[in-house]
Amino acid sequence: MLSASEKVDSSLSPPQVALRKYRSDWVAVTVFSCAINVLMLTGPIFMLQVYDRVLASRSIPTLLVLYLLIVFLFALFGVFNFFRTRVLSRVGFRLESELMTSAQKMRLYQFLSISAPNMQPVTDLSRLRQFISSPALAAFFDLPWVPIFIGVVFYMHPWLGWLTVFGVIVITLFTIANEKMSRRKLSESTRWEVESHNFSETSGRNAEAIFSMGMITNTLNYWRKLKTNSLGYAQGAMGVSEVLMSMSQSIRLLLQSSILGLGCYLAVFEIITPGMMIAASIIGGRALSPIDRVVGNWKNFLMVRQSYKRLNIALSTVGDAPNLTQLPQPKGHMRVSNLVKLVPAADESKSQAILKGIDFELHPGDGLGVVGPSASGKSSLAKVLTGVWRPDRGAVRLDGATYDQWDTDQLGQFIGYLPQTVELMHGTIKANISRFEPEANDEDIIAAAKMANVHDLIMALPGGYDAVIGKEIVLSGGQTQRIALARAVYKVPKLIVLDEPNSNLDADGDASLSLAIQRLRDAGSTVIVMAHRPSAIKSVNKILMLQGGMQKDFGEKKDVLARVTAARGQGVGKTNDALEKAPGKSSVAGVS
Repeated sequence: MLSASEKVDSSLSPPQVALRKYRSDWVAVTVFSCAINVLMLTGPIFMLQVYDRVLASRSIPTLLVLYLLIVFLFALFGVFNFFRTRVLSRVGFRLESELMTSAQKMRLYQFLSISAPNMQPVTDLSRLRQFISSPALAAFFDLPWVPIFIGVVFYMHPWLGWLTVFGVIVITLFTIANEKMSRRKLSESTRWEVESHNFSETSGRNAEAIFSMGMITNTLNYWRKLKTNSLGYAQGAMGVSEVLMSMSQSIRLLLQSSILGLGCYLAVFEIITPGMMIAASIIGGRALSPIDRVVGNWKNFLMVRQSYKRLNIALSTVGDAPNLTQLPQPKGHMRVSNLVKLVPAADESKSQAILKGIDFELHPGDGLGVVGPSASGKSSLAKVLTGVWRPDRGAVRLDGATYDQWDTDQLGQFIGYLPQTVELMHGTIKANISRFEPEANDEDIIAAAKMANVHDLIMALPGGYDAVIGKEIVLSGGQTQRIALARAVYKVPKLIVLDEPNSNLDADGDASLSLAIQRLRDAGSTVIVMAHRPSAIKSVNKILMLQGGMQKDFGEKKDVLARVTAARGQGVGKTNDALEKAPGKSSVAGVS
């Protein structure tokens, strides 16, 4: 059980929770900042003593003692400054280490969303870490000492104090103006930067199509347009900041010289000593220094503030998984009840249904072929059945439990999925087939490859199972699809969903696929195939027909095909001939 000091407000976002964990570090930074700023007075006090005591008395021993003292104090200053820098860098490191998994998880979730927001949580987290570890944040810890330094100058003479206050007010006004004039442009710059980054990533994944279809110039021009928008807004914001920063620095230097001049005037009339004149100038400059550094880093501060806000929003939606009951291993009984899936819209009443009225039941060992024309909802249904998307109405149950009753990683062990668009990850073939399981058994990996009839293909590649995809070997579309099929059947999951699994396969690959589906069914797995070609449904025993996202028919394959044939005025015996000869017109074949 958590102690009172360890209890965390559930309304806080993960970044806020993480930062609160480092309270002792923030206290330490504050203490070190106090020591640093106090020791900042060493130079002015030494100057004051030299002018008013050493020069007046001409005492070399006094000078020597003062010098040894400031050597010690400046050594302490260096130690405390080192500790403050070290603590801030460690906080930044620990913060990124703690949140980077959640940030990457959110990034993955973005790709699963129908309307993914334009956020870069990993980049935002790195930017936050860099800011915390940089001297820019230290300037904010020095800001509270500005009034104290002003008070010291006031102690020397009120005129000098008021002149310093005037400088602080002017520089603060410049800071506020910088904030007001830069905020919108920096926000727009960030938005366009994210757009250009996303487009660049997409272009990289489609490099072959871009090159082969002569899209290089058009693609580069479009990316350049996005990047130019980002740079334009950034430059506009920087233009304002550059003017204000230059003026701020000039005013700070002018004010420091003005304090020296006013101090000289007061020293001439012996109102203050020459030492106080020099010390006031240095301390007044020190009072303005934190503000000047804050102004100089204001652009970074604004960008980090936006990154922090986006992180709060992004990571609040990807919290730790609840402590769910460990359900027993499913057997593969699937029940889909009145399933409805909507396209997200700002006005929920205007949301359109991708899937509507889907209702069927499968038992372990069943094979279901989902057929229908293009845009009938086959791939959308595959995403819902695998838990990638959650239904908006109705339910999808595996052995009686909805997917939100399962831990995601636990449920994923019992599901195999071959998406329509297949892209293997950077790593060995072995790691890809085993789903990057850290202690995968080689026998399970080879068994999955053999079931997908890809073992011989892998052995013929340089490096075999240990070949690194994308580095040591480049796979064809058919090879990629067959290895992805091995990944889907790894450890013979209880539910396997294959979305157009033969789109890149030749006749031999088709035969191997049909054999693999039959073997999976014989092993008790429930297999669902989104069919593009008639050969994909050869080894299934049930058919689900979709049209416009709605269920048109469901039942035993022979019964559904008979009803389709009868509706077309053909004999039942001609059904397979109709599928083979007229695939373009066959709703069963699912080809448009």
